[in-house]
This record gives sequence, structure tokens and C-alpha cells, in this order.
Amino acid sequence: MAALTLRNIDDATKAALRIRAAQHGVSMEEEARRILREALSRATPPAQLGQRLRDRFAGVADEGFELPERHALRTPPDWDAPA
Repeated sequence: MAALTLRNIDDATKAALRIRAAQHGVSMEEEARRILREALSRATPPAQLGQRLRDRFAGVADEGFELPERHALRTPPDWDAPA
């Protein structure tokens, strides 16, 4: 198992953790593990990029939305050609 050290925890948070641990009859360390386990088990994996884009622009691009006409790419300039 890995070890984790938390630094710069403010006094109010530490006190709240101590009280919560005491209410559950466990150590502060065990309570912190439980809190992390619970929070991370509820986390849903991020949606795929295409789905996130579709969700974000759902109200903008409806069935009536038409893409602009595409044109052929222009020939890039030849910077090495004599003037």
C-alpha cells in the first residue's frame, strides 16, 4: 500500500476531521481514507471528447444548422522561387 502525507491542512479542517473520526469511532487517518474512498467511488469518468463537444454545442447546432461550403486549399507560396 502507498503512503500519503497531507501538508498545510488548516486547523478548522483538521478539527472537523478529528470530530468526524471520533463520531465514527475510528482514527483520523482511517476517516480520511474513508472520505477519499467514498468521494472517488462516486466520481464518474469523463465523457469522450466528441460527446462533450456535442453536449456543449447542443443548443447552437440543431437540425437546421448547415456547414459552410468548403473550398479547395490554395497553393502555398514558394518562398525560394526567384522574384
